[in-house]
Amino acid sequence: MEKEQEIQLAKIIAGAALLVAAWLLPTSGIVRLLTFLVPYLIVGGGVLLEAGENILHGEVFDEDFLMAIATISAFAIGEYPEAVFVMLFFQVGELFEDMAEDRTRESIEKLMDIRPDYANLEKNGEVRQVEPQTVEAGSVIVVKPGEKIPIDGVIVEGSSSLDTMALTGEALPQDVTAGDEVISGCVNQSGVLRIRTTKSFGESTVSKILELVENSAENKSKSERFITKFAKVYTPMVVICALLLAVIPPLFDKHWADWIRIALIFLVISCPCALVVSVPLAFFGGIGGASTCGILIKGGNILDDLTEVKTVVFDKTGTLTKGSFSVTAIHAEKISEQALLELAARAEQYSTHPVAKAICRACKLTPDAADAENVQELAGHGVSAQIDGRTVLAGNERLLRQNGIEVPACTCVGTVVHLAEDGNYLGYIVVGDEVKADAAEAIRELKKRGVEKTIMLTGDRKENADAVAALLGIDEYHAELLPSDKVTHVERLLQENSGKLLFVGDGVNDAPVLARADIGAAMGALGSDAAVAAADVVLMDDQPGKLAKAVQIAARIRSIARQNIAFAIAVKVAMLILGALGFAAMWQAVFADVGVMVLAVLNSVRAMKVK
Repeated sequence: MEKEQEIQLAKIIAGAALLVAAWLLPTSGIVRLLTFLVPYLIVGGGVLLEAGENILHGEVFDEDFLMAIATISAFAIGEYPEAVFVMLFFQVGELFEDMAEDRTRESIEKLMDIRPDYANLEKNGEVRQVEPQTVEAGSVIVVKPGEKIPIDGVIVEGSSSLDTMALTGEALPQDVTAGDEVISGCVNQSGVLRIRTTKSFGESTVSKILELVENSAENKSKSERFITKFAKVYTPMVVICALLLAVIPPLFDKHWADWIRIALIFLVISCPCALVVSVPLAFFGGIGGASTCGILIKGGNILDDLTEVKTVVFDKTGTLTKGSFSVTAIHAEKISEQALLELAARAEQYSTHPVAKAICRACKLTPDAADAENVQELAGHGVSAQIDGRTVLAGNERLLRQNGIEVPACTCVGTVVHLAEDGNYLGYIVVGDEVKADAAEAIRELKKRGVEKTIMLTGDRKENADAVAALLGIDEYHAELLPSDKVTHVERLLQENSGKLLFVGDGVNDAPVLARADIGAAMGALGSDAAVAAADVVLMDDQPGKLAKAVQIAARIRSIARQNIAFAIAVKVAMLILGALGFAAMWQAVFADVGVMVLAVLNSVRAMKVK
């Protein structure tokens, strides 16, 4: 319990004790008023100040205002004990609400305990602890066993196993060694690692995750927006109804005190605490729960949209397939296979494309290999380069045919890289990719959860796309696409299909499509600034199965929010009717209001628990 909550609890206990004492003391007149006024001010002084400040800022009709006007009016008609009791019970409810919210935040912080406290900076042969924010990109840091990796980087020395549970929800440790890229937030389990940082602390994975989770509350869901609008209309209406209830009936039966008491009870019952507190808490808890599974959702509005997804569009490479390519075949026509592979590697050595990297890994260029010059990477086609004064093309059929070079038919399964030198065709290299283990199950689970159509868009050859689509049960695919073609297809699908469209990409070059779709999900893309900025959902690992999990979480959160709304409104309407008819006492009204809030908050806390 925080210090403020301890103070609030002390006030409640003191107020309750003084209320009992005032009740038992045989007083009357002004003395009786003062004996009840003391516990009232101890318990409700903060509410009165808050109501006054809100009125000065133009926020009149809120729960503090309702409690203030109801209890002050109760004092005015001589109902001192009820006025104190109402304020006391209201403060008990407020304390419970604060504790529930804090517990939810603490649970999220505990499960997302990835923020590093320090970094071991190596400089001039010495290692010293510094704040992570002070470490520049390109520095060398040392991470000992049991410590968190504070900043993204590349291992320059050492090997170990990393605990990535807090980031990805994956319990299996990840083995790493020199040359591997590592991200901040992981826990080093065994060996000492020397890491050269590739980013500053503010741009590292851990900072991005925390920023995403913290800012998610700003993007409100439809349910939260409904509650905000509802409260703005509802509260003034019930205040007006209470005034009418206090004024109109007494004009006929002259029982002014009875009707004023009924109006005050009506006013207390009307307080929308349960709705205002429980619905945002459910969405906040749901976002926190999803983050512990390695699913980062940028706001309650995205959770709402996920429940309405009817079409899911996948990128292929790095999304449905592992993107860890390897050379599976070499077909050379005029030179040796090794010479063909080396020529391709020299042309592709500056490319960041997974296929290019696979070719370079297979070749292992010697240090004395001549560098390529005038290298041009043509998106969706391949590369063009000058090597030993000759023009080398390495890419797909379209690239070579655009340059007037005939390409023989090829039925290989995999990505085919054709090579030509000064207009002469030299052969091709086949690079294969492997489908992810949970890709097929992800498609099946999405369809179980209401997705009507799955589509795959890829720049790969039709033969490869056809094989992957058939294996995974994809409804429709389009192959040999440029990045701009994917945007065109998504725009067409947005017009043709009902429901929300979710696009899933690996975040490398899918930022335009991620931004264009109703919902964009980036697979393990915390390293890509463009993807994080464009995506609405970020999956911390490369498992497509997490998509179905995200949809499941979204449906559960919306269900919890709707349960709270229906329950709170039903009880509220019933109690308002009873109060207006004079069948509810003031303490019963408060008990019902606080009880509903407590039950709704407890229901919302369930949102944090995600299997």
